[in-house]
Amino acid sequence: MTASAMANASPNGAAVDEAGEAVAGLRSALNAALRGKADVVELVLACLLARGHLLLEDMPGLGKTTLAKALAAAVGGRFARVQCTPDLLPGDVTGFRVYDPKTREFEFLPGPVFADVLLADEINRATPRTQSALLEAMAERQATVDSVRHKLSDGFFVIATQNPVDQHGTYPLPEAQLDRFAVKLSIGYPGRDDERAMLEAAVGDVEDDREPPEPTLGPGRLRSLQDAVARTTVAPTVRDYLVDLGRATRSHRQVALGLSPRGLLIWQRMAQARAFLAGRGYVTPDDVRDVAGPTLDVRLDVEPGAARRVLVDVLASVPVPAR
Repeated sequence: MTASAMANASPNGAAVDEAGEAVAGLRSALNAALRGKADVVELVLACLLARGHLLLEDMPGLGKTTLAKALAAAVGGRFARVQCTPDLLPGDVTGFRVYDPKTREFEFLPGPVFADVLLADEINRATPRTQSALLEAMAERQATVDSVRHKLSDGFFVIATQNPVDQHGTYPLPEAQLDRFAVKLSIGYPGRDDERAMLEAAVGDVEDDREPPEPTLGPGRLRSLQDAVARTTVAPTVRDYLVDLGRATRSHRQVALGLSPRGLLIWQRMAQARAFLAGRGYVTPDDVRDVAGPTLDVRLDVEPGAARRVLVDVLASVPVPAR
């Protein structure tokens, strides 16, 4: 089937066309906050629309907090930040109950996970016990406090960071938690012209006096975009391609722990989001390949430095289907 025929046949084609303005607004807001990183912005948007969570592995000061705040403002959501440290307790993340002497009852005080966008800074500095509290929130979009379940925001989105260089006093994330992230990205240093423009924009600017930007999306619009992504057509040949790629990771000699079925589902959803952002109602093999790196990097158990070689081997081992 030709590309034009697939576009006409796709039941999601109209939804993609209608979403164009909303997607363009999100893209513009994030590119304004993160100068010169259009490729990173596209993957962040894909992660958001795929209903995943994002792990940023990068040096301090490269715009991770700025990106998270801009994203929360763009979708019209509440932003919260947690600085992870070894003495951080689960209750500091999920919230806790306190006794009110006036009513003689315990009152629940919600923690930062009840925001729409949560920045978990240096997540690998939190103890495994605190990380487990985040694991439930990321996987189930709920928090259990004193045996009572509390539902989180429907669009709950975690951006977690970790420093790839400083490993002193850290607790490596377990495989179960890594598998809850859709992708792992690195922002990297901006180009010279972008850094110069950043300095020019900062002259005379006092951050505390800035007016918060207007939301790009109206209430409920983010969920409608995410639902449209989930309906993006995946042809049987492309689905078979994904399955064969996933199985290839499990038989690779340098991979100790291959892609899980959940990881394969996330890969498909990321490819759907990539196609949606490109204005298409169907997924191509190129979409699958474009998101392969950040999707596999967060969940393949390989030796340091071997991830790129494994990715090349896996993609080369499976024939690309005709579109």
